[in-house]
Amino acid sequence: MGLQAAECSLLTIMSYDRYVAICKPLHYGTLMDSRACATMAAAAWGAGVLNSLLHTANTFSLPLCQGNVVNQFFCEIPQILKLSCSASILRELVPIIFSVCLAFGCFVFIVVSYVQIFMAVLRMPSEQGRHKAFSTCLPHLAVVSLFLITGFFAHLKPPSISSPSMDLMVSFLYAVVPSTLNPIIYSMRNKEIKHALSKVLQYALFLLP
Repeated sequence: MGLQAAECSLLTIMSYDRYVAICKPLHYGTLMDSRACATMAAAAWGAGVLNSLLHTANTFSLPLCQGNVVNQFFCEIPQILKLSCSASILRELVPIIFSVCLAFGCFVFIVVSYVQIFMAVLRMPSEQGRHKAFSTCLPHLAVVSLFLITGFFAHLKPPSISSPSMDLMVSFLYAVVPSTLNPIIYSMRNKEIKHALSKVLQYALFLLP
């Protein structure tokens, strides 16, 4: 849960970065300087650490009434709660409320940011400028959608449609894929990285028989 909280916070920071770049381009250097970026990154990881500490402290105190085998590749909170006595789930109430408030706050911030971004983009007179702005935002928006949809589905899906294989697939989608795509999305906008990747691909194709 700590990694998911940090990922949610980082996606929110990335939406703010896109908002500043498109809606306030002249102030980008001031609002997104190295100090501001370090502060926001520290806040994101701080939220993740706090969230993980709350859940860890509570789950370690839960008595397990249904064995100790977790049907996941990591100790996901819903899977641990399935092994616990029903009365003990109340101990997770405070961490769950914290997680929900954090996710809801990030979701609202991202929505508000993108509403203003799209309004600013639609007011651009140049079609090329609109295309460039959309190409900057859409990959990040796709990662946000994947993270939120799979995350909500993993935690709010009815038990009747739950299965071990589906739980594994959904958890992989929201826990691993967004974190992997984030650096790729930003790195591919760097000309040096594009050039290096192109050379690697050309070398790989040359080695193929």
